[in-house]
Amino acid sequence: MTLTESMVQRAQAVFTPNYRQAPVVLVRGRGSRVWDAEGREYLDAIAGIATCALGHCHPALVEALARQAGELWHVSNLFYNPSAVELCEALVRSSTFARRIFLCNSGAESNEAMLKLARKFHADQGHPERHEIVACHNSFHGRTMFALAATGQPKYHHGFEPLVPGVRHVPYGDVAALERALTSRTAAFIVEPIQGEAGVFPAPPGYLEAARRLTRERGALLCFDEVQVGMGRTGKMWGHEWDGVTPDLLSSAKALANGYPMGALLASEEVGSHLTPGSHASTFGGNALGAAVALRTLQLIGEALPNVLRIGARLTERLGALRPGGRVGEVRGRGLLLGVVVRGIDAAAVVGLARDRGLLCNAIGDAVVRLAPALNFTDAEADEAVDKLGAAIAAAPAR
Repeated sequence: MTLTESMVQRAQAVFTPNYRQAPVVLVRGRGSRVWDAEGREYLDAIAGIATCALGHCHPALVEALARQAGELWHVSNLFYNPSAVELCEALVRSSTFARRIFLCNSGAESNEAMLKLARKFHADQGHPERHEIVACHNSFHGRTMFALAATGQPKYHHGFEPLVPGVRHVPYGDVAALERALTSRTAAFIVEPIQGEAGVFPAPPGYLEAARRLTRERGALLCFDEVQVGMGRTGKMWGHEWDGVTPDLLSSAKALANGYPMGALLASEEVGSHLTPGSHASTFGGNALGAAVALRTLQLIGEALPNVLRIGARLTERLGALRPGGRVGEVRGRGLLLGVVVRGIDAAAVVGLARDRGLLCNAIGDAVVRLAPALNFTDAEADEAVDKLGAAIAAAPAR
């Protein structure tokens, strides 16, 4: 029995069976390369699902973590720690609207806090009837109960009903449907600038601008879920910047600390001031270790933004060149969040064949292969990824 087989067997004996892991045990990583227990090397083009934005074991982040680990780990939110203060200051500087920051540990927690705060904001102003949340079909906002209710994919709801009440869903990109849904009972509209888990669908031109106008007119808050598309993933620090609009609330996580569990809720002064003492909390939120890594990550991502645009364009062009074979449809997304639509073949089969060739990516449904590599991906790595993915697509059996 190989080390991989042994580890897989041990894992299956103790893990809850809620994941479908590939039969690969990863033991080491450097940059955009990882190695498994048998010594096989892979080019990582999924980066922990858009999380390891600067690659694996980035020296500056290792140094930041080690330095903080030798000074202070966790003191709870009964006290201040400098790393958390400096991180929140940096997040405020990174945004055109945020003045208040709540730190937590994940995207689901960020969205949970965002949805709770949206309701509390209106209740504090004497309008508890404004409790409804409008979200989009095919959205994904997390697995906690409120975030799950906002998620517009029924397959994730089964077995967990009844969901949190007061959530309605509208078609993504449909301005008229959104206008009808926003009423005097609406607390907020939550939307992803790019629907990642639905298959990498960018918001149609003008949709976010219309959402900003309509929410202001109707007295509702505009909430952007940027857990996947923020932190430089699209070539700007925040995905909504491409549309020239600002939200009232924004959730962040994933790449925020390059793989160390960290989430943040960014809020305007008007709204953020309503997260008052005792209203919400997170035991580990803002711990010194995570905050130190996130602060350094934020600085380095700012430097990587030009590379995101350049490599994203290179990948899109080269992936588009695979289309004449008939097995590749459109390539959609922005920056380094790309969805490759495949035709007549199964996306999961393509992912498996790519892995056999030393490339890691993932499938969304039956027809989309997602690429979300590190933001410091090189030209050579981009070309290698396309070559290996192209070979996998060519080798995939027809459906």
